[in-house]
Amino acid sequence: MASPNSYKLSCSIPGHEMDVRGLAVAFFPDGAFTSVSRDRTGRVWVPNSSPDRGFTEMHCMTGHENFVSCVCIIAPSDTYPRGLIATGGNDHNICVFTLDQPQPLFTLKGHKNTVCALSSGKFGTLLSGSWDTTAKVWLNEKCMMTLQGHTAAVWAVVILPEQGLMLSGSADKTIKLWKAGRCEKTFTGHEDCVRGLAVVSDLEFLSCSNDATIRRWLVTGECVQVYYSHTNYIYSLAVFPNGQDFVSTGEDRTLRIWKQGDCQQTIRLPAQSVWCCCILPNGDIAVGASDGLIRVFTEVEDRMANPQDLQAFEDELSKTTIDPKTGDLGDIKMEDLPGREHLEEPGNRDGQTRLIKEGQNVEAYQWSVADSRWMKIGDVVGGSNQQTSKKVNYEGKEYDFVFTIDINEGGPSMKLPYNVTDDPWLTAHNFLQKNELSPMFLDQVANFIIENTKGHTLGAAAPSAADPFTGRGAYSSAASRQTSTNIYFPKTDGVTFEQANATQIMAKLKELNGGAPGEYRLSEEVLESLEKLLVSVCNPCTTEQPTTEQISLLWKTSHWPEDIVFPVLDILRLAVRHPQVNDSLCGGDADDGVALCNHLLSLMKPQGRPANQMLALRTLCNCFSGWRGRALLLAQREAVLSHAADLCSVCNKNIHIALATLVLNYAGSLHGQPDLEAKAQCLSVASAALESVQDKEAVFRLLVALGTTVASDQTAQDLAKSLGVMSQIAKYTSVTDPAKVGECCQLVLKELQ
Repeated sequence: MASPNSYKLSCSIPGHEMDVRGLAVAFFPDGAFTSVSRDRTGRVWVPNSSPDRGFTEMHCMTGHENFVSCVCIIAPSDTYPRGLIATGGNDHNICVFTLDQPQPLFTLKGHKNTVCALSSGKFGTLLSGSWDTTAKVWLNEKCMMTLQGHTAAVWAVVILPEQGLMLSGSADKTIKLWKAGRCEKTFTGHEDCVRGLAVVSDLEFLSCSNDATIRRWLVTGECVQVYYSHTNYIYSLAVFPNGQDFVSTGEDRTLRIWKQGDCQQTIRLPAQSVWCCCILPNGDIAVGASDGLIRVFTEVEDRMANPQDLQAFEDELSKTTIDPKTGDLGDIKMEDLPGREHLEEPGNRDGQTRLIKEGQNVEAYQWSVADSRWMKIGDVVGGSNQQTSKKVNYEGKEYDFVFTIDINEGGPSMKLPYNVTDDPWLTAHNFLQKNELSPMFLDQVANFIIENTKGHTLGAAAPSAADPFTGRGAYSSAASRQTSTNIYFPKTDGVTFEQANATQIMAKLKELNGGAPGEYRLSEEVLESLEKLLVSVCNPCTTEQPTTEQISLLWKTSHWPEDIVFPVLDILRLAVRHPQVNDSLCGGDADDGVALCNHLLSLMKPQGRPANQMLALRTLCNCFSGWRGRALLLAQREAVLSHAADLCSVCNKNIHIALATLVLNYAGSLHGQPDLEAKAQCLSVASAALESVQDKEAVFRLLVALGTTVASDQTAQDLAKSLGVMSQIAKYTSVTDPAKVGECCQLVLKELQ
């Protein structure tokens, strides 16, 4: 009879033909879960009422052109009351399925390499991680934003319960916390690839790594505990409903059950790689492994396998061959090993391993606290000729093989990673190109690959998935319209900075010119030309128009040293409102427009001068007054908003108002347009700015920007909800000074409900 809280095998579930790489509990039917495999399929399993208390395959999903690496369940919605199943694969794609058909409902394309991690959040948000070093946020079949910052494959992702917070773990050994699409914090501590993440609560999460440790973190950045027990890579984690206890699996062939901070039980499996785990609604644990089987373990005696099946599992485990090169058993010296008498002494803890010498063989045993005995877990061999599906990690990615190639005698050797589904000739071609080697070696390298992968099925190379997302495509919008009482948004006409005191500006320019370095000092003629330009752009009644020469002088003078350039920027800010100047500087020549953008962005560096930062932002806002300026800024939107967002942390009211106005002008230009990626960036920057902006005018303009972005656009509304915008702005509903802040906030919340 098993001891309390001890897990034993409940059932083994055959069905997959290759490694089981991902597991996830389904919302429907009750007790069901989903698995994915390198056999390119996903399967849904439901409990059956047979005496073996097993599971029956209810649904099989196909659609990937290569291995399936991960799976998650998207929560039920009004449209899909049974939820959706999302799977990621080595074909770079994410397939989304219903329970009604084996083919995908739709496919998400955009990653440039294997999709190896998925997590779902509220409102149908999906977060993906890929070997292409990025994570992506998806909503309603569209990529809303790309999270960039990791320098190696993103192996793990998870959406935290607090809206808008997301985590990514990478082969660069770090974990990053993202909010509204921006990296808020980087967690360091692991000494190798981060392979798995699991949510503990709103404030805590777990991570596991190739360094064989598990860490518990606070979202504020502190690592509060490190767990040691595994002896090799740890691939997956799952947390029990109590939020404290958890399970882990890894390359040391084990499932480990952690309670009250300690490894309470170690269950070894007859498979080298235990890739994944999940905790079923009844508290049982499902694990997937490299032998293609799913095994379920339970601590409830009525659900345990019958004695014959338990013995068969133990017998299978005892026949396993263990290669000491995996490092699971430490260094082995045959002559120092004891004999069978060593097993007469009881173990000290569950999962403790002992090696004994039995004739010319070495056997491995593990102590079972539940049964108070040593269980044989395999025969130790010096090396195994058996094929395993163990993957090799190279540069943060998994491969079936990593060959060492010596092309030039006496020269350095080079690594050639290869998967059995790759085309050997294409792999050889890419290898030669990467290492700048002569094409004459193509046959030699390709034949080397073929010779050294005999016995494996070689398939065609996985088709490369180009990033198709350009902002075009299907566009869904809500039918609802704003009522006449909403005077705040959508605001589609640009907001500009009009205030001007030409006399003061020229006085300051002349004062600074007097002390300017010789090569920058302006002649009286140039000063006079700039003054005429300033008057012509500030006086709507004047008949004088800016001349080409004046515009050229303004552009040249705007490159004055940063400590004296601000009065020139003030002239530039006013001048770009004039149609002729707007046409000339923003796009008379395409290169001119890009040059203007780049120059203004260079003045917006966070470490730059506040006056220049403010005036550069105001100039960008005023560029929206002309169609060429608007077209230029929409084309340069990603760079402009990214640089602008970096100024959120600058403590300056005028900069914050200019930043908010820039976001508002972008929102207005995008209203009614199907560019969801651009709207996602607007939402992200507005949300990030609201974290630090205090000035009520800046807050008001950001609220109008949010309202304009989500007005009559259901997809933008869903994304705003998933980013936590509602909880973020709720505090402004009670603002009465000025009243427009509270009124606008209430209207935005109404739009999002």
